[in-house]
Amino acid sequence: MRRKIVAGNWKMNKSVIDAQQLMVQLLSYKNNHTPNCEVWIAPPALYLMMAKDIFEKDEIGIFAQDMSEHESGAYTGEISADMLESIDATGSLIGHSERRQYHGETDSHCNRKIKLALDKGLIPVYCNGETLEQRKAGEHFEVVKNQTEVALFTLSAEEIRKVVIAYEPVWAIGTGETASPEQAQEIHAHIRSTIAAKYGQEVADEISILYGGSVKPDNAREIFSQPDIDGGLIGGAALKLEDFSRIIEAFQS
Repeated sequence: MRRKIVAGNWKMNKSVIDAQQLMVQLLSYKNNHTPNCEVWIAPPALYLMMAKDIFEKDEIGIFAQDMSEHESGAYTGEISADMLESIDATGSLIGHSERRQYHGETDSHCNRKIKLALDKGLIPVYCNGETLEQRKAGEHFEVVKNQTEVALFTLSAEEIRKVVIAYEPVWAIGTGETASPEQAQEIHAHIRSTIAAKYGQEVADEISILYGGSVKPDNAREIFSQPDIDGGLIGGAALKLEDFSRIIEAFQS
C-alpha cells in the first residue's frame, strides 16, 4: 500500500521564534489527532536541528529543502547528504521548481542528488512539473516524462521504490491557480505509467506521488480523492497550523 503523505515546504519563511512556535503547535496537534497520513515538514536549513529537538523520531518527518550533489568539499553554503544523515533527518526535497528557476538545477543534478540521498538512507522527494508555456504548447506530458526518465531511470527497482515524487505544475505555484483534480490525476497517472513502462506496474504502484500545486483546505479532499494522488507538497498553507491541519484532515474520511 502506498504511503499517504502531507508535507509542508516552509520555503524561506519564519523567524526562529515563529518557527519554534509553529513546530510546537504542530506537535500538540499531532499528539491530539491520529491522521490517516504521514506528516512531513521542510523548514529552512537553519531550523532543522530545532525540528529534530522538538519532534521525536518518526513522529514528524524532517526534510531539508535541498541538498548538494557533492559528497563534501569547498562548496560554500551547501548541505551534504552526510550532514543530513548525521542529524538523523528523514530526507530532502530535490529539484523543486524554485531551485530549477533561480539556481539552474537540471534533472541531471537531481539524479546525482537522489543517488546520494539513497546511499545515506535519506528519502528523496523528487519534484517535477511543467511551466505554463509548456502546458499551453501541449508539451506537458513529454516534459514530465523526460524529467522522470533523466532523474530516476538510472536507479534500480529497489532504489526507485524508496523515492517519493512531487508533481508541481509550475504555473500553479504561488499564483493561486490550481490544476483541476482531473488535470492533476491525469499527470499523476502519466508519471506512474512512465515508471511502469520501465520497472513494471508492481513497482510503479508502490511509489507515492504527491501533488504540489497550491493545495488549500477547501480543495484538498477532492484532490486527494484521485486514485493516483497520494498526498500533497504544501507551500503557503503549511505556514499556518489551522490551514495545514485541515489539509491533513482531508485524509480523515
